Amino acid sequence: MSDPGEPPLPEEPKPLPGAMAFLGMGLSAAVCVGVGLALGLWVDSVLQTAPAFLLVGLALGLATAALSIIKQIRTDL
Repeated sequence: MSDPGEPPLPEEPKPLPGAMAFLGMGLSAAVCVGVGLALGLWVDSVLQTAPAFLLVGLALGLATAALSIIKQIRTDL
């Protein structure tokens, strides 16, 4: 039993994630950007607005990839 005046023991650090966690982050980012680009190209081909939606899809894909990686880092580290 610890003394009430003692500071609490520090928590043990989480172990570093393995290679699969980093592979998952990279794959997730690639899929997000790829889907954004593909949707942007498709909308541009339908509406004949190239490259407007390609750029919008790229921006949305990059933002989604960044959020996905941040979420994965917070859970793994």
